Amino acid sequence: MIAYVGIGANLGDARANVVDALARLAALPGASLVRASGLYRSAPVDAGGDDYINAVACLDTTLSGHELLSALHGIELAHGRERPYRNAPRTLDLDLLLYGDQVIRSATLCVPHPRMHERAFVLAPLLEIAPDAQIPGLGPARDFAPHVADQAIARMA
Repeated sequence: MIAYVGIGANLGDARANVVDALARLAALPGASLVRASGLYRSAPVDAGGDDYINAVACLDTTLSGHELLSALHGIELAHGRERPYRNAPRTLDLDLLLYGDQVIRSATLCVPHPRMHERAFVLAPLLEIAPDAQIPGLGPARDFAPHVADQAIARMA
């Protein structure tokens, strides 16, 4: 199954945390890293704090959606992720954005990610590595890029 994971951090050494998350995704049992976007700097959306460093990774995985989510939570915990309140600043945030063309709605997992089409920090890196990505139930991801053009984001060197 092809899955896309959104990566973000804005506490501590955010850039190093995102780079380490990519390395951990590449080493994840039951998954292989197919490709990763460059790094992007973005302003927080619906939150305060420092700018975020973001990326998107494409994985080929034999893990179920729930197993993959559990593995992502494990990587977050290894980085000291805490969840004191919604949209709190974070050392590392890993979101399962897409899991093939599946729509999953459970108490612990919603795929496609319910706000991915509203976030430049998701769409820009996703479209970099998957310009033809489809969001199940919504259509081509590229169709949403004009709607987030006012959100501050820049690709890092």
